Amino acid sequence: MVPRDREGEFEPLVVRKHQSNVTGIEDQIIALYAKGVSTREIQDHLQQLYGLDVSPTFISNVTNKIIPLVKEWQNRPLQSVYAVVFLDAIHFKVRQDGAIVNKAAYMVIGIDLDGNKNVLGMWIGENESAKFWLSVLNELKNRGVQDILITCIDNLTGFSQAISACYPSTEIQKCIIHQIRNSTRYVSYKDLKKVTSDLKPIYKAMTEEMALLELDRFEEIWSAKYPLIIRSWRNNWDELATFFKYPPELRKLIYTTNMIESYHRQLRKVTKGKSISPTDESLLKMLYLMTVDVTRKWTGRVQNWGQILLQLSVFYPERIGQHLP
Repeated sequence: MVPRDREGEFEPLVVRKHQSNVTGIEDQIIALYAKGVSTREIQDHLQQLYGLDVSPTFISNVTNKIIPLVKEWQNRPLQSVYAVVFLDAIHFKVRQDGAIVNKAAYMVIGIDLDGNKNVLGMWIGENESAKFWLSVLNELKNRGVQDILITCIDNLTGFSQAISACYPSTEIQKCIIHQIRNSTRYVSYKDLKKVTSDLKPIYKAMTEEMALLELDRFEEIWSAKYPLIIRSWRNNWDELATFFKYPPELRKLIYTTNMIESYHRQLRKVTKGKSISPTDESLLKMLYLMTVDVTRKWTGRVQNWGQILLQLSVFYPERIGQHLP
């Protein structure tokens, strides 16, 4: 609605009286959509502020104009070598065939040899499997990624097989924090504090040998009550213990997928008011716009990057030597 004044002389600057074709409104719609504002709320906003009646189809058509940008972004060329690549999923509700289903958006964040982090891509609604992850990694390869030094992942189904097939030299680090969460899922409340405390010396150990001694000690205390915890740590040990070979600065960077979880927290902050997406495409549009918004603030290098790069160059001289200044 156009605000009234006593003489009826108020003339809005953004939208002129009786104007139906609005320049700049499309930018506003996209900006609101990027903040997770629902189509209904965008309609109300334009009606109350400018007296404009716009249909959900109009809003959808405006936001559809960014689809070519999403495709261009998802296919843009990437760096040839990434020091660390983080992979994790964030879950959303999407309407599909008249039902509401949970879908995962798989996000990939890379840190290049200059210490800059960037979202390399996102994939929605696929089932986790070696075949799916192989298609993701092949896509990265086709976009120019020749080598990844270290990947940090949650316990993603089929990922280890896919990485071995596509990037056989890449080290895999399973997220310690996810492993702890998975370990404590079935622990009774009265034991939770003690179990968590007894797990800590394992991943805080100075060396892998000391960590294995701590795991033995944990097994002596808890194997009778929680054998599944010990089995999980033993079965996943090779990919949980990768970080022990590295110095503290590098360990801190890779032993958890915190970097990607921080990005997910920012996405959740925006999407919490938008409970259900009507389609995969609408979810992808929104995630892309939010990602552009979030990553605009990613201007600095990773903390202690100079030190970390020196350490990486000792571990992987042939693989990154030619890329160093």
